[in-house]
Amino acid sequence: MSNEMNARVRSDFSRARFKSFINQVFSVISGRGVNTLLSYDEIKEKLHIGGPIYRGVKTVRVDQIVGSLNRYHEFDRAFLPKEDQLASRWQKVDRAFYEDIHLPPVVLYKVGEVYFVVDGHHRVSVAREKGQLFIDAEVRECATRVNITPNIKPEDLQILHTKVHFLERTSLDKIRPGVNIKLTIPDGFERMLEHIAVHGYFMGIDFQRHIPDEEAVAHWYDTVYMPIIEVVRESGILKEFPGKTEGDLYLWVLDHQHYLYKEHGQPLQPPETAAKKFVEKKE
Repeated sequence: MSNEMNARVRSDFSRARFKSFINQVFSVISGRGVNTLLSYDEIKEKLHIGGPIYRGVKTVRVDQIVGSLNRYHEFDRAFLPKEDQLASRWQKVDRAFYEDIHLPPVVLYKVGEVYFVVDGHHRVSVAREKGQLFIDAEVRECATRVNITPNIKPEDLQILHTKVHFLERTSLDKIRPGVNIKLTIPDGFERMLEHIAVHGYFMGIDFQRHIPDEEAVAHWYDTVYMPIIEVVRESGILKEFPGKTEGDLYLWVLDHQHYLYKEHGQPLQPPETAAKKFVEKKE
């Protein structure tokens, strides 16, 4: 191998390491949290994913690879190397890139819309550093009840964990297929479980019979949650709350209604009426 090529790949690795250092500094200064890859084991534990099932060799977008099975501490979120000890293997892969040597597909786990590296971390790192948009991969897909997108952050996992618990308790995704409630409020899904329990209790009083859990969930969704969401959508008020979701506003509407009831003695109103008054107050 020529001295010129050796110098080039060493320079590439040094540049990648420096970029990783700058990313880490910026992450600390900006308060954006730890700039690391996602851990597959943590995802598996929190989201109760199933599988993996072999899906064959596919072409995968490099920017959708955001995590690792067991080496998530060695690379940053941009898949830049964080440790000098990665130099030897990284430079060999980089050299293969210059010499147009075909490398075997990497091995990935797919969860939602993102991928976790099982084998081929250095190949992914070099590909991303070179601006490569796609990479060949053996893909094994893991079943999940919640969707995960490439912009997911480690701090999002706790909310997704509570969402999985919510779906396991309510089966809302099976009762109303296609439903996807999103929240940014940490305890939001626990509060929704309480709303459903209370709703089912009063249904039992009104109908004078036992209310199965599935019926309570469906009735809550159709007569409490959705009427509020429809008002939110019709009003366009969500644009006044950047970064928030329809589910967040649902919780705020009920919080506001219960505040008026407890502090001012105002009677509880139908969901759509409470939502309209909430919207009027914010306009």
